Amino acid sequence: MKIGIDLGGTKTEGILIDNDGIELKRDRIKTEKNYEGTIKGIVSIVKQFEKEFGNSSSIGIGMPGAISSDSALVKNANSIWLNGQPLKRDLQTALDRKINLENDANCFTLSEAVDGAGKGHAVVFGVIIGTGTGGGIVVDNKVLPGKNNIAGEWGHISLPNRTDNEKKYVKECYCGKNGCMETYISGPGFASVFNLKNNTDYDSHKILDELKNEKRTSKSSF
Repeated sequence: MKIGIDLGGTKTEGILIDNDGIELKRDRIKTEKNYEGTIKGIVSIVKQFEKEFGNSSSIGIGMPGAISSDSALVKNANSIWLNGQPLKRDLQTALDRKINLENDANCFTLSEAVDGAGKGHAVVFGVIIGTGTGGGIVVDNKVLPGKNNIAGEWGHISLPNRTDNEKKYVKECYCGKNGCMETYISGPGFASVFNLKNNTDYDSHKILDELKNEKRTSKSSF
């Protein structure tokens, strides 16, 4: 059996599959926005799976950001409490075994390249837009990490030709730069822009709910 875990800024989701790829169990928990809590959440999912089904043969985790080749510490994670931390080492200690840890966008893109929308294509670029904004590049069914392990990262490319209005309502990115794509189109970025423009305090789900209600109201008035 194998365990796969998707570590996000909002939720942590795990899946247990057998050697034929058949799903045995799935679980989702809220991600605690601190380092110790994040590790405890991952460990709790693994232990619950193994309590019910026995020990797994491997554990793979998709995570925001990347592991630095120089320091083995996390970098470039929008879940900023992970940055500068030895996540792989600490998880291996907590779980008492070797784990595989990779950028979540790289994992997603590789999956699509192997047996998804990108199957049969030599080069596949995958995009994740959620709590953060990330991307991955796969060439000939192999992740292209680049020298700094962030070759597919596009969330911190600056939006070109920003208007004064676009600059006014967008906060500085956690990376310290201004104009990053992530600050416009990620869930929190989208919500932040909306709230600054409208003097509200909504999350992205609330904003979309309000939009749907407005559309229904408009239709009913005719």
